Amino acid sequence: QVQLAESGGGLVRPGGSLMLSCTAPRFVFSGSTMGWHRQAPGNKRELVASIETFGLQTYAESVQGRFTITRDTAKDTVNLLMDSLKPEDTAVYYCSAESKVPRRTYWGRGTQVTVSS
Repeated sequence: QVQLAESGGGLVRPGGSLMLSCTAPRFVFSGSTMGWHRQAPGNKRELVASIETFGLQTYAESVQGRFTITRDTAKDTVNLLMDSLKPEDTAVYYCSAESKVPRRTYWGRGTQVTVSS
């Protein structure tokens, strides 16, 4: 099955930055809304940011102004730049691809982001 490839997670101090990247097969990426979700211990998985094929971006209120999602169509890659990180951002971050043809959602395996002193 299709598996999205995530990278960039790690340990960072509060106020620091990380860049997450996710690559999908072209036949998935080209027609898909790409997104990042996260799940912290004891919490449900929540949408962090998404970007449509035409570039429309959406963000969770908790990360608005701090995170930026972009897509590189030449590289079939979606990026999430996370600035001014807070301990509350600690979670496993998952990449998603919502394709139209066929209509299906693909997921990455997740990458750990830990914000701590």
